[in-house]
Amino acid sequence: MADALWGRSATDLGRMIRSGEVSSVEVVEAHLGRIEAVNPTLNAVVLVLADQALEAAKAADQRRAAGEADLGPLHGVPVTVKENIDVAGTPTTNGVPAFAEAIARVDAPLVERLRAAGAIVIGRTNLPDMALRVSTDSSLRGLTRNPWHADLTAGGSSGGEGSALASGMSPLGAGNDIGGSLRNPAHCCGISSIKPTSGRVPWSDAVAPEDGPLSFQLMAVNGPMARTVADVRLGLQVMAGPDRRDPGSLPVPLSFPDSGGPVRVALLPEPPGMSVDPGVAGIVREAGAHLAAAGYEVEEVVPPEYEQALELWTDFLWTELSSLRPMLDQVIGADGLQFLEAGLGGGSVLDVDAYIHLFVRRRRLARLWAEFFHSFPVILSPVWARPAFPHGWDVPNASATLELLGPVKPVNVLGLPAAATPGGLVDGLPVGVQCIAAPFRDDRALDAAAAIEAAVGMTVPVDPFVSDARLDPDGRPAG
Repeated sequence: MADALWGRSATDLGRMIRSGEVSSVEVVEAHLGRIEAVNPTLNAVVLVLADQALEAAKAADQRRAAGEADLGPLHGVPVTVKENIDVAGTPTTNGVPAFAEAIARVDAPLVERLRAAGAIVIGRTNLPDMALRVSTDSSLRGLTRNPWHADLTAGGSSGGEGSALASGMSPLGAGNDIGGSLRNPAHCCGISSIKPTSGRVPWSDAVAPEDGPLSFQLMAVNGPMARTVADVRLGLQVMAGPDRRDPGSLPVPLSFPDSGGPVRVALLPEPPGMSVDPGVAGIVREAGAHLAAAGYEVEEVVPPEYEQALELWTDFLWTELSSLRPMLDQVIGADGLQFLEAGLGGGSVLDVDAYIHLFVRRRRLARLWAEFFHSFPVILSPVWARPAFPHGWDVPNASATLELLGPVKPVNVLGLPAAATPGGLVDGLPVGVQCIAAPFRDDRALDAAAAIEAAVGMTVPVDPFVSDARLDPDGRPAG
């Protein structure tokens, strides 16, 4: 399966196209064929740009045939883009009917950069309404299924990307993350991703509203998703850097010199403030053993005031979502509104004084964690506290859902980088781990994830698994 063109990595495909081993047209056609074969089951790619992609592939092959020397690392390689990131000439739907015809005038900065590196946008991928669930079911586009088990969530909100990558419809994708939305699908679908440091990858919207609230400005980031950590690293290299359309984007190097000594890792298999599935905790401990075997110094230790970081994320995001309710009520579907209502009911909505003090709390936590990273440059933790759940489970179980995604929250509220990669399987389902590092040490997070990947091996692409088997009460395949 991995020998098929649709099973190869983006890095390999770029090399093969540049060398003339294969043509871009062959690669694009292979991925279009894979979309035709498996997307009807998964509903991950919700807009296929076949004609435009084939024309771009022909142009890419002509450039190579003409002997052009400046071909980019993704020359002729197909990619997919989540439907809340602008791709010129296509709708930025945000997964809701109200924006079904919201055609973007220009590409988002990261899409511009993907194209400049030679990539070809082959399709747009699904997300839940306004990206506000961690399971991908859109009132506009419908339900996205997990290729590992059709009855289970692909994660969210970048679940369309996760499902497409895991099943071979795309080798590289673009998504975003305010509450694990790049890492949640990696966990559920057995792929890799990175939530970059805030400011690393520019964010710009051409479709109104162009500027989001403060929690989105500080916590939401765009980033790459792929089947391999090497492709995630390549995607980050292409996407990163300042852009005039995002005043918060920064010109920071992608790597830094280190002392050369062993890197200490804080192992966190059972983060406080949540109940962690024993199988998930076991996978994190195995990943820690892989890092130890690769030369890291691993110690089980909890970062400072971890539970306060969980509370801070909830207070920040939920206060602002509460203020946005009049707008959200007009565009989000029934399931999304039920989840939002239940989540807001279980969270804190701060008054003005408490909201102002929130930034003092955030600064204090950032300082404590910066000191912790001086001793432990990498934190290894779960992505979720349990494996993927059944479709729709999150709606009546909003509080439990917000608890299970607890491990992703400190990363967003503190603006940290976190690389997610498969740690292994629990009851036949992929379970991800995340490697968290200090701000702008995205390279350290990726290095640790790559060491784990090297020990675990590849788990994707997979053929979609459709089963009539019943699920047990915990959402796992029975029998």
